[in-house]
Amino acid sequence: MRLKISLLKEPKHQELVSCVGWTTAEELYSCSDDHQIVKWNLLTSETSQIVKLPDDIYPIDLHWFPKSLGIKKQTQAESFVLTSSDGKFHLISKLGRVEKSVEAHCGAVLAGRWNYEGTALVTVGEDGQIKIWSKTGMLRSTLAQQGTPVYSVAWGPDSEKVLYTAGKQLIIKPLQPNAKILQWKAHDGIILKVDWNSVNDLILSAGEDCKYKVWDSYGRLLYSSQPHEHPITSVAWAPDGELFAVGSFHTLRLCDKTGVRNVLNDAVDLLEFRDRVIKASLNYAHLVVSTSLQCYVFSTKNWNTPLIFDLKEGTVSLILQAERHFLLVDGGGIYVYSYEGRFISSPKFPGMRTDILNAQTVSLSNDTIAIKDKADEKIIFLFEASTGKPLGDGKLLSHKNEILEIALDQKGLTNDRKIAFIDKNRDLYITSVKRFGKEEQIIKLGTMVHTLAWCDTCNILCGLQDTRFTVWYYPNTVYVDRDILPKTLYERDASEFNKNPHIVSFVGNQVTIRRADGSLVHISISPYPAILHEYVSSSKWEDAVRLCRFVKEQTMWACLAAMAVANRDMTTAEIAYAAIGEIDKVQYINSIKDLPSKESKMAHILMFSGNIQEAEIILLQAGLIYQAIQININLYNWERALELAVKYKTHVDTVLAYRQKFLETFGKQETNKRYLQYGEGLQIDWEKIKAKIEMEITKERERSSSSLSSKNMGLKH
Repeated sequence: MRLKISLLKEPKHQELVSCVGWTTAEELYSCSDDHQIVKWNLLTSETSQIVKLPDDIYPIDLHWFPKSLGIKKQTQAESFVLTSSDGKFHLISKLGRVEKSVEAHCGAVLAGRWNYEGTALVTVGEDGQIKIWSKTGMLRSTLAQQGTPVYSVAWGPDSEKVLYTAGKQLIIKPLQPNAKILQWKAHDGIILKVDWNSVNDLILSAGEDCKYKVWDSYGRLLYSSQPHEHPITSVAWAPDGELFAVGSFHTLRLCDKTGVRNVLNDAVDLLEFRDRVIKASLNYAHLVVSTSLQCYVFSTKNWNTPLIFDLKEGTVSLILQAERHFLLVDGGGIYVYSYEGRFISSPKFPGMRTDILNAQTVSLSNDTIAIKDKADEKIIFLFEASTGKPLGDGKLLSHKNEILEIALDQKGLTNDRKIAFIDKNRDLYITSVKRFGKEEQIIKLGTMVHTLAWCDTCNILCGLQDTRFTVWYYPNTVYVDRDILPKTLYERDASEFNKNPHIVSFVGNQVTIRRADGSLVHISISPYPAILHEYVSSSKWEDAVRLCRFVKEQTMWACLAAMAVANRDMTTAEIAYAAIGEIDKVQYINSIKDLPSKESKMAHILMFSGNIQEAEIILLQAGLIYQAIQININLYNWERALELAVKYKTHVDTVLAYRQKFLETFGKQETNKRYLQYGEGLQIDWEKIKAKIEMEITKERERSSSSLSSKNMGLKH
């Protein structure tokens, strides 16, 4: 990535240019001390004067009214605020008409910024005041007042906080009265400029100490530049939060978010484009490139004839790829296209803001799109990729805490699709995307997880956990047998990656991690778990067992055990559990094999995985009432056992007998009112109860053998 700089032979402005603002990716407005506002078009290289301001107005700062879906058609979306040295700010239309001028500060108005919703404007001035205005220019409040000029201001990503300069200090002040203020010394000289990005939540500051710095929203320093020759007078984030620009005397630098300079482009110039390249993504054997006007889709098998289609807006901020299609995000919306260039869908939800979406808050798989809500950060919206409609019955995925990062797994069937996410406590959770009419469990996988990624070829998950790099070879283990989850993990020390590393990609068996200094580190993990996933997805159980015997690693056997139970292959499960020394589970699997009917076997397999309700439903649907009652007795679910016995008018005495035996073992007296009610005057006859149980088992065995013989008869015919 390099800056492309061009100079006109004759300058269009006669005096110093004080502020500029982009309207689109190719159109720019500039204001100057010569009182002119000039429009520049990068495509046609045309410039035109929009308006000549009165001679007493010297512009200082310019900010365009934000574009968003809700106000796209309103005229105000085509206007900007201009602050000036006479203590006023001016609301000016795109055509150059001054709609309103407002007396705002004593002395120059040094900066003005719209919030992200376009509902409020903040201005700061030489008088040290920070004022909040309505979008029509009515004063709402004076947020703060200090004795020194405030040179720069920025809104927080949620539009609920304001960041402003105070000499060498930076201050974050919430709009709510009496809320806690965050203040810290940021530079050794006066701070001249700040910017706060809504996508990555990082803060930039520039000062007279000739340094620029990157901070997180808690005021922790992430990067500090070396001192330059001159004060840093301007800094600005790119909308997607990946890059920022730094301006000083005769100097313009383009940096990535870690503060490292991109000096060389190391790539070979093979592909040329008519327009400026804005975004590019290479994955799944396709290169997707967005320019200011068009999207190019290259196949890695053929670089000469890309597929090209026009873009609705030339401001693509994000490209995500899945195996079958890719997703573009621009100022107008979210769009899914096939690799043949066919438009597939455009998911929407109320209050959607595309300007804050990034790779951590949007995820794409072959069948699903997941988008984190900005209005309520505890919610994830789920859509069908093929239609853009809400998934299934339209249920949202709701969590107890705010969610920071989301990621969909990439392989397997739609019904098995899983989503992993990190919440604000840095806990990692996993849950099923498909709801099936019941509330799916959201299960914790790990703690202190800072970044995560799914493998592109199989459903293996990796993450950086505090000081460890962790790989969950089979995350689905939490739904099958949570006890053996620790045995399915691979862990190694991650202290070599220093602070704030980020997982860039997980391709095949190679994980790419970006350190805080911008350098890339590659980690190779074992290729065998991916091969195991492939065997299991093809039901090649013998090959899977053979692979585990060859590798001789506990993690492989543990993964195979969980995979076998998930796929109801209890023979393989028995072998795998024996290999990791889980003898009690081997015995339980053996007992399942001896059960008389397939419904009983299925129910006990579900119980093995902890799915008690599903096990009970299967037994009740098959008419195996006693077995449904018995599993509740075995689990000491006494209320449910009695409820079933009463409902189906059978084995009430059996439940009461087991309850009495249980209480006698612990020397307790019956206190449950329902048990006292049904046990009143009832004599427990164990011989009679055992005979009834034997009869139930015989009946089940006979029914199972008769259904098997009828199936065989059908095969003969």
